[in-house]
Amino acid sequence: MHRCHPIATTESMRKTSGLLIALSLLGLQACSMLPVRPPLSTAAAAVPSRPALHGVKGPMAPQARQRVLAQLAAEGKADLSSRHLALLTQAGSLPFYTGNQARLLIDGPATFAAMFAELEQARSSILLETYILEDQGLAQRLAELLLRKEAQGVKTHVLYDALGSVATATAYFDALRAGGVAVCAFNPVNPLTRPGHWDLTQRDHRKILVVDGAVAFVGGINISEVYASGSFGRRKSRSAERGWRDTQVQLRGPAVLALDTLVREAWSAQGCGSLPGPAAAPASTAAGTQVIQIIPSGADGNEARMYAALLTAIDGAQRSVHLTMGYFAPGADMIAALTEAAQRGVDVVLILPSMSDFAPVLHAGRSHYEVLLQAGVKLHELQGAVLHAKTAVIDGVFSTVGSSNMDWRSFVGNNEINAVMIGDDFGQEMEAMFRRDLAASAPVTLAQWQARPWLQRAKEQAARLLESWW
Repeated sequence: MHRCHPIATTESMRKTSGLLIALSLLGLQACSMLPVRPPLSTAAAAVPSRPALHGVKGPMAPQARQRVLAQLAAEGKADLSSRHLALLTQAGSLPFYTGNQARLLIDGPATFAAMFAELEQARSSILLETYILEDQGLAQRLAELLLRKEAQGVKTHVLYDALGSVATATAYFDALRAGGVAVCAFNPVNPLTRPGHWDLTQRDHRKILVVDGAVAFVGGINISEVYASGSFGRRKSRSAERGWRDTQVQLRGPAVLALDTLVREAWSAQGCGSLPGPAAAPASTAAGTQVIQIIPSGADGNEARMYAALLTAIDGAQRSVHLTMGYFAPGADMIAALTEAAQRGVDVVLILPSMSDFAPVLHAGRSHYEVLLQAGVKLHELQGAVLHAKTAVIDGVFSTVGSSNMDWRSFVGNNEINAVMIGDDFGQEMEAMFRRDLAASAPVTLAQWQARPWLQRAKEQAARLLESWW
């Protein structure tokens, strides 16, 4: 499938809308390719193959691989775990890392508490890659901590997206640099800032923090004051005062080195200067039992990897597809995958936003509601909070937390990152989180939707025309 779209972003639009509109009027475009969706029968008939399992010392020998697979089967739903390992293997060539520990973090307060605790313990290196890095509130606390760790000899590097952080005062970054922190802007807005690294159509939407090469955080949470409180319980007079609902995952084990390497590669590819060697390999003792695949995607040669993985998992789902998506403008293939899954008896449930910091993508997503509802997909809209999470749990064993939205920018334009956890144990945690969000959401029925006002329909159709722009 081939799509061309002008520059757009679905986060921080409140800060950069004027600039983006001006650029769109100039007709700056990026053309990208999505993989052709394989026939449903291919995914449905997939049989377990030999996934590339990696432990703390690299690729695993056959006996070690069998032990890991037996351990995974002991969690429960062995057939489904094997199936989704096979489907992911079929969708790409990325390795699975074994011996990991994954901790689910819900909302900003839990995430930042965990992040700051690890930063306080940093001894050798801190690598931060983020889309939005603000200069208010907790970002000031972060700056103070990074400067202190740098003064203690911890090599600290910060890579931020120039467009996502366009509203941040240059003084914030200058203060970090003055204290010895290495700071670099991904694809600067001004082409003269770092010649050879200017592409307004490619943005770095990843959110990664790696400390000492031993612990990492990945998910949808930016360094922004909107996450300072939880997602519920705030005043409801203005949407700007509502909490933001988002998810992060904290990782230990071999998968951390994959994230460490990705940040270093991005730093180097951007011409950000010299960077110390990678962190030492972790101790031989595994951190846990979790099997994890790290999926980078973007216009840097890893195009649409997460799209392909998610599409394949949905096509191969046998029991359930539970998605929570803050930005939903999925395109025809994803709609087809969701509707076909529901029609073959899979429990397909989507939690989507009832409000957004960027209304056009909200309306574009709603333009698909009638088709989804008619096919038996269950739709719910989160109430009382701005939904920004990008998570999925499929068949209770395929779980993903990351930065990838279900929209065209995430599919083909932005650099994104997702962690996929295979297994019933973590899947149960994801399902519990999903049920909590479901209880805070309002169902959307077909009869209700068909009775919506004509003005709302008009907004949906207008937004739908530009769906591949968002």
